[in-house]
Amino acid sequence: MPLLFSLQETIEHGPKHAEVMALNWLPAATSLVVFLVAFGFLYVKVWPKIIQGLDERDRKIRQEIQAAEDARRQAGEALAQYQESLANARKEAGQMITRAKAVATSAAKELKTRNEAELAEMKQRATREIENAKRAAIAELHAETATLATAIAGKILKREISAADQQRLIDESLGELAGAESG
Repeated sequence: MPLLFSLQETIEHGPKHAEVMALNWLPAATSLVVFLVAFGFLYVKVWPKIIQGLDERDRKIRQEIQAAEDARRQAGEALAQYQESLANARKEAGQMITRAKAVATSAAKELKTRNEAELAEMKQRATREIENAKRAAIAELHAETATLATAIAGKILKREISAADQQRLIDESLGELAGAESG
Protein backbone atom coordinates (compact mmCIF):
# COMPACT_ATOMS: atom_id res chain seq x y z
CA MET A 1 0.00 0.00 0.00
CA PRO A 2 2.69 2.51 0.67
CA LEU A 3 3.88 2.10 -2.89
CA LEU A 4 0.47 2.97 -4.28
CA PHE A 5 0.20 5.92 -1.97
CA SER A 6 3.54 7.26 -3.02
CA LEU A 7 2.70 6.83 -6.71
CA GLN A 8 -0.64 8.46 -6.27
CA GLU A 9 0.93 11.36 -4.39
CA THR A 10 3.42 11.82 -7.20
CA ILE A 11 0.67 12.02 -9.78
CA GLU A 12 -1.32 14.49 -7.75
CA HIS A 13 1.59 16.72 -6.90
CA GLY A 14 3.59 16.16 -10.08
CA PRO A 15 4.08 19.70 -11.29
CA LYS A 16 5.05 20.87 -7.87
CA HIS A 17 7.78 18.26 -7.70
CA ALA A 18 8.96 19.08 -11.19
CA GLU A 19 9.77 22.63 -10.09
CA VAL A 20 11.74 21.37 -7.21
CA MET A 21 13.68 19.11 -9.57
CA ALA A 22 14.36 21.96 -11.94
CA LEU A 23 15.69 24.14 -9.20
CA ASN A 24 18.01 21.35 -8.02
CA TRP A 25 19.98 21.45 -11.27
CA LEU A 26 21.65 24.72 -10.45
CA PRO A 27 23.27 23.62 -7.18
CA ALA A 28 24.22 20.35 -8.83
CA ALA A 29 25.91 22.15 -11.69
CA THR A 30 27.63 24.53 -9.27
CA SER A 31 28.77 21.61 -7.18
CA LEU A 32 30.00 19.93 -10.32
CA VAL A 33 31.94 23.02 -11.39
CA VAL A 34 33.42 23.46 -7.90
CA PHE A 35 34.30 19.79 -7.84
CA LEU A 36 35.94 20.02 -11.28
CA VAL A 37 37.89 23.15 -10.30
CA ALA A 38 38.97 21.55 -7.01
CA PHE A 39 39.83 18.32 -8.85
CA GLY A 40 41.78 20.28 -11.48
CA PHE A 41 43.62 22.24 -8.80
CA LEU A 42 44.38 19.05 -6.87
CA TYR A 43 45.39 17.29 -10.12
CA VAL A 44 47.72 20.11 -11.16
CA LYS A 45 49.16 21.18 -7.81
CA VAL A 46 48.73 18.42 -5.20
CA TRP A 47 48.69 15.18 -7.19
CA PRO A 48 52.21 15.67 -8.68
CA LYS A 49 53.60 16.27 -5.19
CA ILE A 50 51.86 13.16 -3.90
CA ILE A 51 53.12 11.17 -6.92
CA GLN A 52 56.60 12.65 -6.45
CA GLY A 53 56.55 11.71 -2.73
CA LEU A 54 55.34 8.20 -3.53
CA ASP A 55 57.95 7.82 -6.28
CA GLU A 56 60.65 9.07 -3.93
CA ARG A 57 59.46 6.71 -1.23
CA ASP A 58 59.40 3.86 -3.76
CA ARG A 59 62.94 4.78 -4.89
CA LYS A 60 64.16 4.88 -1.27
CA ILE A 61 62.56 1.52 -0.53
CA ARG A 62 64.13 0.03 -3.67
CA GLN A 63 67.50 1.53 -2.72
CA GLU A 64 67.19 0.10 0.80
CA ILE A 65 66.23 -3.28 -0.61
CA GLN A 66 69.19 -3.12 -3.01
CA ALA A 67 71.49 -2.03 -0.16
CA ALA A 68 70.19 -4.87 1.99
CA GLU A 69 70.77 -7.34 -0.86
CA ASP A 70 74.28 -5.91 -1.39
CA ALA A 71 74.97 -6.14 2.35
CA ARG A 72 73.67 -9.72 2.39
CA ARG A 73 75.86 -10.58 -0.61
CA GLN A 74 78.88 -8.90 1.00
CA ALA A 75 78.16 -10.70 4.26
CA GLY A 76 78.00 -13.96 2.35
CA GLU A 77 81.30 -13.18 0.65
CA ALA A 78 82.84 -12.17 3.98
CA LEU A 79 81.57 -15.38 5.54
CA ALA A 80 83.02 -17.41 2.68
CA GLN A 81 86.36 -15.57 3.01
CA TYR A 82 86.29 -16.10 6.78
CA GLN A 83 85.57 -19.79 6.36
CA GLU A 84 88.34 -20.06 3.77
CA SER A 85 90.75 -18.18 6.05
CA LEU A 86 89.73 -20.41 8.95
CA ALA A 87 90.29 -23.54 6.86
CA ASN A 88 93.68 -22.20 5.74
CA ALA A 89 94.59 -21.34 9.32
CA ARG A 90 93.61 -24.82 10.48
CA LYS A 91 95.59 -26.38 7.65
CA GLU A 92 98.60 -24.19 8.43
CA ALA A 93 98.31 -24.97 12.13
CA GLY A 94 98.22 -28.67 11.32
CA GLN A 95 101.29 -28.31 9.15
CA MET A 96 103.05 -26.32 11.88
CA ILE A 97 102.21 -29.00 14.44
CA THR A 98 103.47 -31.70 12.08
CA ARG A 99 106.70 -29.76 11.48
CA ALA A 100 107.09 -29.08 15.19
CA LYS A 101 106.64 -32.78 15.95
CA ALA A 102 109.18 -33.68 13.27
CA VAL A 103 111.64 -31.10 14.62
CA ALA A 104 111.07 -32.32 18.17
CA THR A 105 111.55 -35.94 17.13
CA SER A 106 114.69 -35.04 15.20
CA ALA A 107 116.01 -32.98 18.10
CA ALA A 108 115.26 -35.82 20.52
CA LYS A 109 117.09 -38.33 18.29
CA GLU A 110 120.02 -35.96 17.87
CA LEU A 111 120.14 -35.29 21.61
CA LYS A 112 119.98 -39.03 22.34
CA THR A 113 122.76 -39.74 19.84
CA ARG A 114 124.88 -36.91 21.25
CA ASN A 115 124.28 -38.07 24.82
CA GLU A 116 125.17 -41.65 23.90
CA ALA A 117 128.37 -40.43 22.21
CA GLU A 118 129.25 -38.25 25.20
CA LEU A 119 128.50 -41.13 27.56
CA ALA A 120 130.72 -43.49 25.53
CA GLU A 121 133.48 -40.85 25.47
CA MET A 122 133.13 -40.28 29.23
CA LYS A 123 133.26 -44.04 29.77
CA GLN A 124 136.42 -44.34 27.65
CA ARG A 125 138.00 -41.35 29.42
CA ALA A 126 137.11 -42.81 32.82
CA THR A 127 138.56 -46.17 31.76
CA ARG A 128 141.77 -44.43 30.59
CA GLU A 129 141.95 -42.40 33.80
CA ILE A 130 141.41 -45.52 35.88
CA GLU A 131 144.07 -47.32 33.88
CA ASN A 132 146.49 -44.40 34.26
CA ALA A 133 145.75 -44.16 37.98
CA LYS A 134 146.26 -47.91 38.27
CA ARG A 135 149.66 -47.67 36.51
CA ALA A 136 150.64 -44.70 38.64
CA ALA A 137 149.60 -46.55 41.79
CA ILE A 138 151.53 -49.65 40.71
CA ALA A 139 154.59 -47.54 39.88
CA GLU A 140 154.34 -45.77 43.22
CA LEU A 141 153.83 -49.08 44.97
CA HIS A 142 156.89 -50.48 43.17
CA ALA A 143 158.91 -47.42 44.12
CA GLU A 144 157.85 -47.73 47.73
CA THR A 145 158.56 -51.44 47.67
CA ALA A 146 162.01 -50.82 46.21
CA THR A 147 162.71 -48.14 48.80
CA LEU A 148 161.60 -50.47 51.54
CA ALA A 149 163.58 -53.32 50.06
CA THR A 150 166.65 -51.09 49.82
CA ALA A 151 166.23 -49.92 53.35
CA ILE A 152 165.87 -53.50 54.55
CA ALA A 153 168.81 -54.60 52.46
CA GLY A 154 170.84 -51.70 53.84
CA LYS A 155 170.02 -52.73 57.33
CA ILE A 156 170.87 -56.27 56.52
CA LEU A 157 174.15 -55.33 54.96
CA LYS A 158 174.77 -52.73 57.61
CA ARG A 159 176.11 -50.38 55.25
CA GLU A 160 174.83 -47.34 53.55
CA ILE A 161 173.86 -47.61 49.93
CA SER A 162 174.57 -44.66 47.70
CA ALA A 163 171.87 -42.92 45.72
CA ALA A 164 173.17 -44.43 42.47
CA ASP A 165 173.08 -47.91 44.00
CA GLN A 166 169.60 -47.25 45.28
CA GLN A 167 168.37 -46.12 41.85
CA ARG A 168 169.93 -49.19 40.19
CA LEU A 169 168.19 -51.50 42.68
CA ILE A 170 164.86 -49.70 42.12
CA ASP A 171 165.15 -50.08 38.36
CA GLU A 172 166.00 -53.76 38.68
CA SER A 173 163.12 -54.33 41.09
CA LEU A 174 160.68 -52.55 38.78
CA GLY A 175 161.90 -54.59 35.85
CA GLU A 176 161.36 -57.80 37.79
CA LEU A 177 157.87 -56.72 38.95
CA ALA A 178 156.89 -55.69 35.43
CA GLY A 179 158.15 -59.03 34.12
CA ALA A 180 156.23 -60.88 36.85
CA GLU A 181 153.07 -58.86 36.18
CA SER A 182 153.03 -59.49 32.41
CA GLY A 183 153.97 -63.16 32.79
